[in-house]
Amino acid sequence: MTYTLTEGTTTILTAAPASDKKKGPGTRTSSPFYNPSMEQSRDLSVLVNQWLITTLNKPLTICDGLAASGARGIRLAHELTGDIHVTINDAKPASYQLIQDNIQTNHLTNTTATNQDLNVLLSQRRFHSIDIDPFGSPITFLDSTMRSIQPRGLIAITATDTAPLCGVFPQVCRRRYDATPLHGPCMHETGLRILLGVLAREAAKYDKGIQPILTYTTDHYFRAYAIVHYGKHRANDSINHHTTIPSDQIPLAPISTEMIGPLWMGPLHHKRTIQEIRSLLSTKTLNTRPSLWKLLNTLEDEADAPAFYYTMEDIASRLKHSMPPIHTIIHSLQKDNYFASRTHFTPTGIKTNTPWETIHHLIETVPEH
Repeated sequence: MTYTLTEGTTTILTAAPASDKKKGPGTRTSSPFYNPSMEQSRDLSVLVNQWLITTLNKPLTICDGLAASGARGIRLAHELTGDIHVTINDAKPASYQLIQDNIQTNHLTNTTATNQDLNVLLSQRRFHSIDIDPFGSPITFLDSTMRSIQPRGLIAITATDTAPLCGVFPQVCRRRYDATPLHGPCMHETGLRILLGVLAREAAKYDKGIQPILTYTTDHYFRAYAIVHYGKHRANDSINHHTTIPSDQIPLAPISTEMIGPLWMGPLHHKRTIQEIRSLLSTKTLNTRPSLWKLLNTLEDEADAPAFYYTMEDIASRLKHSMPPIHTIIHSLQKDNYFASRTHFTPTGIKTNTPWETIHHLIETVPEH
């Protein structure tokens, strides 16, 4: 039995009725997986791939590699404007059948369903856009993804193993990502940078470099979009952003001599690209438009920010001092010609290049209200 719902302008068949659950990673089942809480992620995929079509201005091949119900790939095939062909793949026969049903329901002629191990598929074919959205870590698919991607192609990866990347299970992070994580302040940004660091290493093996254009985290997943450039100079530029850092370079981290990483220390976002992606919001029917607008605005604000951030609660705990409103602190720092912005990582976070001693002085002198 299948159930019908609508996302964007697309009719989607699922193996289970849509729930009212808006958050969380979902639960693995034997049926083809569909997570309603990922609708914003799928909406953003439509926008980013539409930007890629406009930017490259040529026929594009797109792969939804771990498609489950096929919701993301079906939406891309149905809602994107341009000369594209979408391959929607899943290794499970039940998912393959549901993907075929979704293709027929939406009368798609630009779409192919495949029923293969993803690494095998990526070893056989090349794509301009590859989306890897696993239940857990994407690590086992990154090598074949990097070999399959076309020049100036788009790689989109999701990681739902947030606990290892955030340092709750450091040994698992070392095993999977060959990196030492941080559990404490900035752990979500550290985890995201570890994920990008692995992607940069995989690219460099094949004389390729990555350019993250839009990355973010939520409570239950990490998501990164990166353009892949060919050539040893691009690879060198990319790998130069790949390094380990002392834990004391992370604001208010616990005192330790431990080295964190390797991780990506380059930009997390590309400001002009985010502006161009945001301009496409008015051209698409998207249920999550208000929250996407807010997210893209915040990512644009922090695109030029330094790595890592302070949170109000961590500052208050360190100084044993009540805090002024966050907008007051940001305004005061900007008035003194420091960079300061909010961050999407936490609503109480500030990204700034201000020295800690200056922040300390500011908190003690700025009125609380």
